[in-house]
Amino acid sequence: MSSLGLAIVVAMTAAISAAMILALLPALERHVLAHPNARSSHHRPTPQGGGIAVVAASLAVAAGAIALAPGDPALNMPSLWALFAATAFIAVVGMVDDIRTIEVAPRLLLQALAVVIVIATLPAELRIAPALPWWIERALLSVACLWFVNLTNFMDGIDWMTVAEFVPIAMGIALIGLLGALPMPGVVVALALCGGLIGFAPFNRPVARIFLGDVGSLPIGLVFAWLLVQVAGHGHVVAALLLPLYYLADATLTLLRRMKNGEPFWLAHRTHFYQLAVVRGFSVPQAIARVFAVNVALVALAIGTVLWPGPWTAGLALVAGCAAVGWLLVTFARGKP
Repeated sequence: MSSLGLAIVVAMTAAISAAMILALLPALERHVLAHPNARSSHHRPTPQGGGIAVVAASLAVAAGAIALAPGDPALNMPSLWALFAATAFIAVVGMVDDIRTIEVAPRLLLQALAVVIVIATLPAELRIAPALPWWIERALLSVACLWFVNLTNFMDGIDWMTVAEFVPIAMGIALIGLLGALPMPGVVVALALCGGLIGFAPFNRPVARIFLGDVGSLPIGLVFAWLLVQVAGHGHVVAALLLPLYYLADATLTLLRRMKNGEPFWLAHRTHFYQLAVVRGFSVPQAIARVFAVNVALVALAIGTVLWPGPWTAGLALVAGCAAVGWLLVTFARGKP
């Protein structure tokens, strides 16, 4: 696809996403309100379910762009259509959970089913750790993707957080693809989801008029897990680690801390690093600005590993990325002076 075509994908998805949110808002305000509680970061009833618009617009525009480019063999990927089906399925699971809570075990099983569909349909030649037996690698990928789906849901805890995380990552994946390191379907899907989040952003800016809900965070996590697997499977494992490094670090360290303290880690809480930052004096925009800045730096480092491949570049980029994320986590944990 041309640069103009890709720009149209972003603009069209943003417009459709915003228009759908405007149309859905009255119904969501009546039927799908998130009421504040002790674990919430908001203070007034707020409709959730904005993810319906983000996901529907992104899938529709991405599928349309691919259908209109039948001459490009790179766009004919069976795993892509399996991804679309699994994303729609997990979005329905999220929507039901937003309306009436699904218990932890069945919710996790349904999420795992969507992840298995995505991993099982990856091309056989796509390998990340070829030294491992194929079935072990696929099992590990399934666990990793399931964790990524859930950490995306966990981290969607304050206004603009998902936007500040995934808009830079989506742009980074698209740039990596345009450098020839990723098939065109990955570029199209990344830019479509980027556009969907841009259309959602004005409604979610502090103080938010609407939240994504599980109907948005779960499928967004699944799609980006697939994109990162694609990046890693095309020889850029370090780039695939760097792009979501802040989310991986915050969610994983928080989970381990809660498990160590004997807390019910599967329940909602307000102890992620970014949530502690807000509790300890940072405003939501101040916290989000720092997350966005670190993510832009991580994207730059990831692109650097693609432009200048090699162990030295990869090692230095990982050290720099860990240092940036570590600085942010320490800053959040200490709170505002």
